[in-house]
Amino acid sequence: MPLYHDDDQAMLADTAGQFMAEEGAIAKQLRHWRDIGCKDGFGHGLWKQFGEMGFAGMLVSEEDGGLGMGHVEAGIVLEEIGRNLTPSPFLISSVMAATALGKGSADLRGRWLPGLVTGDSVFAVAVDEGIKHNPQNIATRAERSGNGFRLSGAKTFVVQGASADMVVVAARTSGADDDDAGVTLFAVPKDAAGMTQDPVRLVDSSIATHMKLDGVELDGDAVIGEVDGGREVLNAMLNAGRVGAAAEAVGVARGSMDMTVDYLKQRKQFGRLIGEFQALQHRAAHLYSEVEIARAAVIKAQQLLDAGSDKAELMVSVAKAKAGQAAGLAVREGVQMHGGIGMTDEYDIGLFMKRDRALAEFLGDANYHANRVAVLSGY
Repeated sequence: MPLYHDDDQAMLADTAGQFMAEEGAIAKQLRHWRDIGCKDGFGHGLWKQFGEMGFAGMLVSEEDGGLGMGHVEAGIVLEEIGRNLTPSPFLISSVMAATALGKGSADLRGRWLPGLVTGDSVFAVAVDEGIKHNPQNIATRAERSGNGFRLSGAKTFVVQGASADMVVVAARTSGADDDDAGVTLFAVPKDAAGMTQDPVRLVDSSIATHMKLDGVELDGDAVIGEVDGGREVLNAMLNAGRVGAAAEAVGVARGSMDMTVDYLKQRKQFGRLIGEFQALQHRAAHLYSEVEIARAAVIKAQQLLDAGSDKAELMVSVAKAKAGQAAGLAVREGVQMHGGIGMTDEYDIGLFMKRDRALAEFLGDANYHANRVAVLSGY
């Protein structure tokens, strides 16, 4: 498979790029919601526009009212989101939650997916329970209670948890905390008694919550997939989120790089444009190469995931690690080449650095995925 977009995908990239640059621009969205202290960290009006454009339901099947597209197409939108630092529920709701719900019953899909497709609903995902990403360890318990379950436990850094109409929660229905089997996913509505959210603002101005589940009662219809067989659904959801985060990280890298190159073409020192200095040209060329390599790795992972390949899981971790490294390099070089002014809030380059830090940790940092690549490769 070629590591570039076909004609239809290129058209989608043009549409998404123009939309994000106009409607999702930093001044119009990120700075606005940050400066007014918005409790959600994003605009619901823009999210409604995502629905009108068809973006919100990209990964929802046509049978359920969506576009039935794949991770390559979702990644195109995410790259433009990253390039413009557009705050939205797209990655969590339209990629991760949609992937999980797609494996649920017809009744469950019919309850939640229509609101997602139109951009009226926001979903969250609650997996991790510590300060670092560790989906292998799930201690939150779901015990049988009548015809349903009672959930008890705590989750950390649930992105957009306080804004969500429903939270996809991974809980243990049997076995030890670190067992592969015995995990079940639940669709927990926002008004469920016993679920509380403690919101915190992250470094990139997005909002996450520390969530507590104190005897949350759910009926059997809230189960996504099979009881005790949720690890497969969880892994599919995590892989979708990881490759999506990698695509957004490539967008962050590209946005930072473009801004830096433009600055090199405008800033003068000693009577010359600083972009004429060979040392900075070499650094810019190296950065461009790293970003393009990361982009190719992400496209390959998306293609394998869409094809259902056995190699997809390995390539997803390669993409997440490489994109994280490239984005980290891009924002560091960007701030350094801007000089002292790059450390001020007046220039947007610092906002790219903050988003990079949040994305780098989300669903596992570069070290986590480098180790995962080694394990999956038999080391």
